[in-house]
Amino acid sequence: MQNYSNRDQRGSRNQSRQRGQGQRRGYTLPDNVIEEGGEALVTAAEDLGNRLKNRQLKTAQIRKVYGAVKKIQMSDEFHRNDLIMLKPKLAYAAARNDEVTDLKDALTQAIDKVGDDSQRFKNFVDFFEATLAYHRAAGGRD
Repeated sequence: MQNYSNRDQRGSRNQSRQRGQGQRRGYTLPDNVIEEGGEALVTAAEDLGNRLKNRQLKTAQIRKVYGAVKKIQMSDEFHRNDLIMLKPKLAYAAARNDEVTDLKDALTQAIDKVGDDSQRFKNFVDFFEATLAYHRAAGGRD
């Protein structure tokens, strides 16, 4: 009989997390949010903000990514590559903390829809700002 007392505890935790991920349904961003903005954007942001609050995501975790987005917005010219580089950062954050997964899912889909269009980038920033505001309004914690 094998002795399992020396088993790597981190490995067993990661295995159970991987099993759980297969059962969890990811967030799907409505198609018209980034393309059209407006009412669809506000409705989706409210839904996501409430969802993030319910998953106990901290405001500070959202603001880390938000700061990077604002930095891109403040630059003289929109560069799609800067926006695309947020995707691996989001993936890393979600791998470390499961509460970030819905935010990663939503923003990754939104980044894909921005393309090279500066108006869609503005809608992306508006969506992110509205999501943060609704998260806070729902009682999202610091």
